[in-house]
Amino acid sequence: MSTTTEIEDQIASPGAAEARRVRKVMTSSAIGHFVEWFDFAVYAYAAPVIAALFFPKSDAAAALMAVFAIYAVGFVARPVGAFLLGNLGDRFGRKRVLAGVILVMGVSTTLIGLLPTYAAIGVAAPVLLVVLRMIQGLSAAGETIGSNSFVAEHSPTARRGFNVGMVYTWSNLPPVIAALLVLGLTTMLSPDAYESWGWRVPFLLGAPLAVVGLYIRTRVDESPAFLEMRESRQVEKAPIRTVFREQWRSMLVCFSIAAVASLGYYSLTGYFYSYMTVTIGLESSAALISNSIALLITFFTVPVAALVSDRIGRRRMLLIAGLFGAVIAVPAYLLVGLGTLGAAILSQGLLGLALGLFFGPAGPAFVELFPARVRYTGASISYNLAFTIFGGTAPLLATGLISLTGSTVAPAWYVVIVTVLALLVVVTMPETNRRSMRD
Repeated sequence: MSTTTEIEDQIASPGAAEARRVRKVMTSSAIGHFVEWFDFAVYAYAAPVIAALFFPKSDAAAALMAVFAIYAVGFVARPVGAFLLGNLGDRFGRKRVLAGVILVMGVSTTLIGLLPTYAAIGVAAPVLLVVLRMIQGLSAAGETIGSNSFVAEHSPTARRGFNVGMVYTWSNLPPVIAALLVLGLTTMLSPDAYESWGWRVPFLLGAPLAVVGLYIRTRVDESPAFLEMRESRQVEKAPIRTVFREQWRSMLVCFSIAAVASLGYYSLTGYFYSYMTVTIGLESSAALISNSIALLITFFTVPVAALVSDRIGRRRMLLIAGLFGAVIAVPAYLLVGLGTLGAAILSQGLLGLALGLFFGPAGPAFVELFPARVRYTGASISYNLAFTIFGGTAPLLATGLISLTGSTVAPAWYVVIVTVLALLVVVTMPETNRRSMRD
């Protein structure tokens, strides 16, 4: 039901009422996006202490590998979640699914913060950690594509990329807040206090944050594209079957874009902190500060790159950004190997810039590649398969490559290879920045 202010806006100026509605949708999506990915980010920054508390202490390196393996397990559930939540989103609406995923994420994250350790319950501790990480992954599968679709379907064509970019970039802010929170806790608390209870604080924040996000998401209107399909009885009854039969080319392009995005994002947010502290030997505070600066660069770059893609096209912007990322990957890893704060800031700043330039056009492109009736399903499956294969394994594979080759820049060459192969697919994609969101 419209409020008095909204009715007055509609009488005075239909354009003002529309702008107000779009801003409300963007705000609700951005805040919900932040809550969802804050919950998912805190695990990476707690990895060293989780390794000490949830696994036997006989081999620190093996424990860290096990923590990253559980990090990857969280992604195993994402394809399952994509099939389930994408199907529900196309059949019953975007709004309901988005409300559900934020609630599930909040509960699972809070429970991680309450888990007993290995010393208390033995092997049951890592087993329960695996279960909760899988529930987190199930929830996360519906967030990005759901939010991007929701905003895109509410937005005017000329500003669609920018609006989606403004929401999509909020996935870069939660790791910054999580990192600064961990930095504050490790600075204020003694090592024993942080290991005893301090590490749990970021996880326990999942409960109030989820309540706030859920409240906001229940107060926005359903997507116009979905409402139109429902009113005209064009809602797809079997979106999974239809998308594999009719949209497999779009799924391949979406998968390729997501491969580059996921590998870059989770290398920076899920791996670099441990890489700098464990492999390079940088102090924890310096690693957190430099990583936060890099993600802030990404945060501000994404909407700018999205706005540019509204002008020059998603395809062209993706190719420019992808090539830039491939060129700077190896130099950036060599630079961080110097082991100084300045080198860490500069190297990660370059990686953060490349990531932001790619994320900008990627956000709207994911959902523009598909028609409304199978958008949530097609984009979610493609996106989450790529994030599982390339994002979820990024920390584990990077650690393994260094161990296998003895080279600290081996992960950078992996990034280069994946990016180049993906761009060979992206170059074939049609331009999407002027496509209708309802057809």
